[in-house]
Amino acid sequence: MTYTLFVGCNIPARVSQYADATIAVFQNLGIRLYGIQEFNCCGYPVRNQNQEAFVASAARNLALAELSGVDMMVMCKCCYGNLKMAQYLLAHDENLNKKIRKILSKDGLIYQGTLHIKHLLGVLHNDVGIEALKAKITNPFQNISIAASYGCHALRPSLVTQFDNPVSPQLFDHLVEVTGAHSVAWAKKTDCCGAPLTGINDELAIEMMTRKVIDAREAGADYLCTACPFTHIQMDLIQKQVCENQNDSKPLAPILYPQLLGLSMGIDAEKLGIEKNQLDLSGIYLFMTEEESPALQ
Repeated sequence: MTYTLFVGCNIPARVSQYADATIAVFQNLGIRLYGIQEFNCCGYPVRNQNQEAFVASAARNLALAELSGVDMMVMCKCCYGNLKMAQYLLAHDENLNKKIRKILSKDGLIYQGTLHIKHLLGVLHNDVGIEALKAKITNPFQNISIAASYGCHALRPSLVTQFDNPVSPQLFDHLVEVTGAHSVAWAKKTDCCGAPLTGINDELAIEMMTRKVIDAREAGADYLCTACPFTHIQMDLIQKQVCENQNDSKPLAPILYPQLLGLSMGIDAEKLGIEKNQLDLSGIYLFMTEEESPALQ
Protein backbone atom coordinates (compact mmCIF):
# COMPACT_ATOMS: atom_id res chain seq x y z
CA MET A 1 0.00 0.00 0.00
CA THR A 2 1.50 3.34 -1.09
CA TYR A 3 0.30 6.94 -0.96
CA THR A 4 1.59 10.28 -2.13
CA LEU A 5 1.85 12.33 1.07
CA PHE A 6 0.72 15.97 1.01
CA VAL A 7 2.01 17.65 4.18
CA GLY A 8 1.13 21.24 3.30
CA CYS A 9 2.71 24.40 4.71
CA ASN A 10 1.59 24.63 8.33
CA ILE A 11 2.68 21.19 9.52
CA PRO A 12 6.43 21.41 8.79
CA ALA A 13 6.51 25.03 9.99
CA ARG A 14 4.48 24.77 13.20
CA VAL A 15 3.31 21.21 13.98
CA SER A 16 6.17 18.99 12.85
CA GLN A 17 5.18 16.36 15.42
CA TYR A 18 2.11 15.62 13.29
CA ALA A 19 4.42 14.50 10.49
CA ASP A 20 6.74 12.69 12.92
CA ALA A 21 3.89 10.64 14.35
CA THR A 22 2.27 9.95 10.99
CA ILE A 23 5.49 8.63 9.48
CA ALA A 24 6.18 6.46 12.55
CA VAL A 25 2.66 4.97 12.52
CA PHE A 26 2.67 4.24 8.80
CA GLN A 27 6.08 2.61 9.04
CA ASN A 28 4.63 0.38 11.76
CA LEU A 29 1.74 -0.48 9.45
CA GLY A 30 4.09 -1.24 6.56
CA ILE A 31 2.59 1.50 4.37
CA ARG A 32 4.85 3.52 2.09
CA LEU A 33 4.45 7.30 1.96
CA TYR A 34 5.85 8.91 -1.18
CA GLY A 35 6.82 12.58 -0.89
CA ILE A 36 6.98 15.10 -3.75
CA GLN A 37 9.33 18.04 -3.15
CA GLU A 38 7.69 20.14 -5.86
CA PHE A 39 4.39 20.41 -3.99
CA ASN A 40 3.31 23.99 -3.25
CA CYS A 41 0.64 25.66 -1.10
CA CYS A 42 -2.81 24.09 -1.46
CA GLY A 43 -4.27 27.51 -2.31
CA TYR A 44 -6.44 27.87 0.79
CA PRO A 45 -5.11 31.32 1.84
CA VAL A 46 -6.48 32.94 -1.36
CA ARG A 47 -9.62 30.81 -1.73
CA ASN A 48 -11.98 33.66 -0.82
CA GLN A 49 -10.02 36.31 -2.73
CA ASN A 50 -9.12 34.86 -6.12
CA GLN A 51 -10.79 31.66 -7.26
CA GLU A 52 -8.54 31.15 -10.28
CA ALA A 53 -5.38 31.54 -8.17
CA PHE A 54 -6.62 29.10 -5.52
CA VAL A 55 -7.64 26.47 -8.07
CA ALA A 56 -4.41 26.87 -10.05
CA SER A 57 -2.32 26.38 -6.90
CA ALA A 58 -4.34 23.31 -5.92
CA ALA A 59 -4.40 21.90 -9.44
CA ARG A 60 -0.61 22.01 -9.73
CA ASN A 61 -0.40 19.76 -6.66
CA LEU A 62 -3.06 17.45 -8.07
CA ALA A 63 -1.25 17.17 -11.39
CA LEU A 64 2.04 16.35 -9.67
CA ALA A 65 0.39 13.76 -7.43
CA GLU A 66 -1.40 12.21 -10.38
CA LEU A 67 1.97 11.47 -11.99
CA SER A 68 2.81 9.12 -9.11
CA GLY A 69 -0.01 6.78 -10.05
CA VAL A 70 -1.15 6.30 -6.43
CA ASP A 71 -3.74 7.95 -4.18
CA MET A 72 -2.93 11.21 -2.43
CA MET A 73 -3.07 11.29 1.38
CA VAL A 74 -3.55 14.71 2.99
CA MET A 75 -2.85 15.41 6.67
CA CYS A 76 -4.32 18.90 7.05
CA LYS A 77 -8.11 19.14 6.94
CA CYS A 78 -7.98 22.63 5.43
CA CYS A 79 -5.71 21.34 2.67
CA TYR A 80 -7.95 18.30 2.23
CA GLY A 81 -11.11 20.37 1.89
CA ASN A 82 -9.41 22.85 -0.41
CA LEU A 83 -7.92 20.22 -2.74
CA LYS A 84 -11.26 18.41 -2.88
CA MET A 85 -13.04 21.68 -3.69
CA ALA A 86 -10.58 22.47 -6.48
CA GLN A 87 -11.04 18.98 -7.90
CA TYR A 88 -14.83 19.44 -7.77
CA LEU A 89 -14.70 22.81 -9.52
CA LEU A 90 -12.41 21.50 -12.25
CA ALA A 91 -14.85 18.66 -12.90
CA HIS A 92 -17.94 20.90 -13.02
CA ASP A 93 -16.75 24.20 -14.53
CA GLU A 94 -15.38 23.72 -18.06
CA ASN A 95 -14.42 27.38 -18.51
CA LEU A 96 -12.38 27.31 -15.32
CA ASN A 97 -10.90 23.98 -16.34
CA LYS A 98 -9.67 25.44 -19.63
CA LYS A 99 -8.00 28.35 -17.85
CA ILE A 100 -6.27 26.05 -15.39
CA ARG A 101 -5.12 23.66 -18.12
CA LYS A 102 -3.47 26.60 -19.86
CA ILE A 103 -1.72 27.67 -16.66
CA LEU A 104 -0.50 24.14 -15.92
CA SER A 105 0.77 23.69 -19.47
CA LYS A 106 3.40 26.37 -18.82
CA ASP A 107 5.03 23.90 -16.40
CA GLY A 108 4.45 20.96 -18.69
CA LEU A 109 1.74 19.59 -16.40
CA ILE A 110 -1.64 18.06 -17.20
CA TYR A 111 -4.35 17.25 -14.68
CA GLN A 112 -6.52 14.38 -15.91
CA GLY A 113 -8.97 14.24 -12.99
CA THR A 114 -8.21 10.62 -12.08
CA LEU A 115 -6.58 11.25 -8.69
CA HIS A 116 -8.19 10.03 -5.45
CA ILE A 117 -7.69 12.49 -2.56
CA LYS A 118 -7.95 11.02 0.93
CA HIS A 119 -7.47 12.39 4.43
CA LEU A 120 -5.19 10.59 6.86
CA LEU A 121 -8.15 9.52 9.01
CA GLY A 122 -10.01 8.21 5.97
CA VAL A 123 -7.01 6.13 4.93
CA LEU A 124 -6.71 4.57 8.39
CA HIS A 125 -10.45 3.92 8.76
CA ASN A 126 -11.42 2.89 5.23
CA ASP A 127 -8.27 1.57 3.57
CA VAL A 128 -6.30 0.04 6.43
CA GLY A 129 -9.45 -0.84 8.37
CA ILE A 130 -10.46 -1.03 12.01
CA GLU A 131 -9.62 -4.72 12.46
CA ALA A 132 -6.16 -4.34 10.93
CA LEU A 133 -5.46 -1.44 13.28
CA LYS A 134 -6.66 -3.40 16.31
CA ALA A 135 -4.20 -6.15 15.43
CA LYS A 136 -1.36 -3.63 15.82
CA ILE A 137 -2.35 -2.43 19.30
CA THR A 138 0.11 -3.57 21.97
CA ASN A 139 -0.39 -0.90 24.64
CA PRO A 140 -4.14 -0.18 24.79
CA PHE A 141 -5.44 2.73 26.80
CA GLN A 142 -7.67 1.94 29.76
CA ASN A 143 -10.26 4.08 31.57
CA ILE A 144 -9.55 7.18 29.52
CA SER A 145 -12.08 9.42 27.77
CA ILE A 146 -11.15 11.33 24.63
CA ALA A 147 -13.03 14.11 22.81
CA ALA A 148 -12.44 13.79 19.06
CA SER A 149 -12.53 17.21 17.37
CA TYR A 150 -13.66 16.73 13.77
CA GLY A 151 -12.99 20.24 12.49
CA CYS A 152 -14.75 21.98 9.63
CA HIS A 153 -13.16 21.50 6.24
CA ALA A 154 -13.21 17.71 6.05
CA LEU A 155 -16.94 17.58 6.79
CA ARG A 156 -18.35 20.46 4.78
CA PRO A 157 -19.54 20.75 2.08
CA SER A 158 -20.19 17.03 2.34
CA LEU A 159 -21.06 16.66 -1.36
CA VAL A 160 -17.51 17.75 -2.15
CA THR A 161 -15.44 16.30 0.70
CA GLN A 162 -17.25 12.96 1.07
CA PHE A 163 -15.41 12.39 4.35
CA ASP A 164 -18.21 11.40 6.75
CA ASN A 165 -21.76 12.29 7.74
CA PRO A 166 -21.54 16.08 8.30
CA VAL A 167 -24.28 16.07 10.94
CA SER A 168 -23.38 12.96 12.92
CA PRO A 169 -19.87 11.79 11.97
CA GLN A 170 -18.50 8.60 13.52
CA LEU A 171 -15.25 7.85 11.67
CA PHE A 172 -12.94 9.69 14.08
CA ASP A 173 -14.72 8.23 17.10
CA HIS A 174 -14.17 4.69 15.78
CA LEU A 175 -10.48 5.39 15.29
CA VAL A 176 -10.10 6.77 18.82
CA GLU A 177 -11.74 3.67 20.27
CA VAL A 178 -9.33 1.40 18.37
CA THR A 179 -6.71 2.55 20.90
CA GLY A 180 -8.80 1.32 23.84
CA ALA A 181 -9.93 4.84 24.76
CA HIS A 182 -13.57 5.86 25.12
CA SER A 183 -14.65 8.51 22.60
CA VAL A 184 -17.09 10.81 24.39
CA ALA A 185 -20.26 12.19 22.85
CA TRP A 186 -20.07 15.99 22.95
CA ALA A 187 -22.24 18.62 21.31
CA LYS A 188 -19.45 20.74 19.84
CA LYS A 189 -17.32 18.01 18.26
CA THR A 190 -18.05 19.35 14.76
CA ASP A 191 -17.86 23.06 15.67
CA CYS A 192 -15.11 25.34 14.40
CA CYS A 193 -12.15 25.66 16.78
CA GLY A 194 -11.77 29.38 16.05
CA ALA A 195 -8.39 29.09 14.32
CA PRO A 196 -9.46 30.88 11.08
CA LEU A 197 -10.21 33.99 13.15
CA THR A 198 -6.93 34.06 15.07
CA GLY A 199 -5.13 37.28 14.19
CA ILE A 200 -8.34 38.74 12.76
CA ASN A 201 -10.71 38.65 15.73
CA ASP A 202 -8.78 37.09 18.59
CA GLU A 203 -11.54 37.63 21.12
CA LEU A 204 -14.05 35.63 19.07
CA ALA A 205 -11.43 32.97 18.18
CA ILE A 206 -10.66 32.41 21.86
CA GLU A 207 -14.36 32.35 22.74
CA MET A 208 -15.02 29.63 20.13
CA MET A 209 -12.07 27.59 21.36
CA THR A 210 -13.09 27.99 25.00
CA ARG A 211 -16.65 26.85 24.31
CA LYS A 212 -15.34 23.67 22.71
CA VAL A 213 -12.96 22.99 25.59
CA ILE A 214 -15.68 23.55 28.20
CA ASP A 215 -18.09 21.29 26.31
CA ALA A 216 -15.51 18.51 25.98
CA ARG A 217 -14.60 18.76 29.66
CA GLU A 218 -18.25 18.69 30.73
CA ALA A 219 -18.73 15.58 28.58
CA GLY A 220 -16.08 13.87 30.69
CA ALA A 221 -13.07 14.08 28.37
CA ASP A 222 -9.60 13.67 29.84
CA TYR A 223 -7.96 14.84 26.62
CA LEU A 224 -8.84 16.29 23.23
CA CYS A 225 -7.80 14.51 20.04
CA THR A 226 -7.01 16.44 16.86
CA ALA A 227 -6.14 15.58 13.26
CA CYS A 228 -5.58 19.03 11.74
CA PRO A 229 -2.67 21.41 12.37
CA PHE A 230 -4.93 24.46 12.70
CA THR A 231 -7.10 22.83 15.36
CA HIS A 232 -4.07 21.46 17.17
CA ILE A 233 -2.35 24.86 17.32
CA GLN A 234 -5.56 26.43 18.60
CA MET A 235 -6.12 23.80 21.26
CA ASP A 236 -2.45 23.43 22.21
CA LEU A 237 -0.49 26.67 21.85
CA ILE A 238 -3.34 29.19 22.00
CA GLN A 239 -5.14 27.38 24.85
CA LYS A 240 -1.86 27.29 26.80
CA GLN A 241 -1.37 31.03 26.33
CA VAL A 242 -4.95 31.79 27.36
CA CYS A 243 -4.73 29.60 30.47
CA GLU A 244 -1.43 31.22 31.49
CA ASN A 245 -2.89 34.71 31.04
CA GLN A 246 -5.95 33.78 33.09
CA ASN A 247 -3.98 31.76 35.67
CA ASP A 248 -6.03 28.68 34.80
CA SER A 249 -3.98 25.60 35.66
CA LYS A 250 -6.43 23.10 34.14
CA PRO A 251 -6.36 23.25 30.34
CA LEU A 252 -7.63 20.26 28.37
CA ALA A 253 -4.54 19.06 26.53
CA PRO A 254 -4.84 17.89 22.91
CA ILE A 255 -3.05 14.93 21.37
CA LEU A 256 -2.73 14.38 17.64
CA TYR A 257 -4.41 11.20 16.49
CA PRO A 258 -1.23 9.57 15.08
CA GLN A 259 0.36 10.23 18.49
CA LEU A 260 -2.55 8.56 20.29
CA LEU A 261 -2.51 5.62 17.91
CA GLY A 262 1.27 5.40 17.98
CA LEU A 263 1.40 5.19 21.76
CA SER A 264 -1.15 2.39 21.74
CA MET A 265 1.04 0.60 19.18
CA GLY A 266 4.00 0.80 21.54
CA ILE A 267 5.92 3.32 19.43
CA ASP A 268 8.48 5.37 21.36
CA ALA A 269 7.24 8.79 22.49
CA GLU A 270 10.25 10.56 20.99
CA LYS A 271 9.48 9.19 17.52
CA LEU A 272 5.93 10.48 17.91
CA GLY A 273 7.12 13.99 18.81
CA ILE A 274 5.19 14.01 22.10
CA GLU A 275 7.63 16.47 23.66
CA LYS A 276 6.88 19.00 20.90
CA ASN A 277 3.33 19.51 22.15
CA GLN A 278 2.93 22.68 24.20
CA LEU A 279 0.53 21.33 26.83
CA ASP A 280 1.74 18.52 29.09
CA LEU A 281 0.74 15.02 27.98
CA SER A 282 2.70 13.05 30.59
CA GLY A 283 -0.47 12.17 32.49
CA ILE A 284 -1.75 10.15 29.54
CA TYR A 285 0.68 7.34 30.43
CA LEU A 286 -1.32 6.65 33.59
CA PHE A 287 -4.09 5.34 31.34
CA MET A 288 -1.90 2.85 29.51
CA THR A 289 -1.00 -0.78 30.14
CA GLU A 290 1.64 -0.32 32.86
CA GLU A 291 4.08 -3.08 32.03
CA GLU A 292 4.71 -1.93 28.46
CA SER A 293 3.97 1.80 28.44
CA PRO A 294 6.73 3.67 26.58
CA ALA A 295 8.51 6.12 28.88
CA LEU A 296 8.24 9.80 28.10
CA GLN A 297 11.60 10.88 26.73
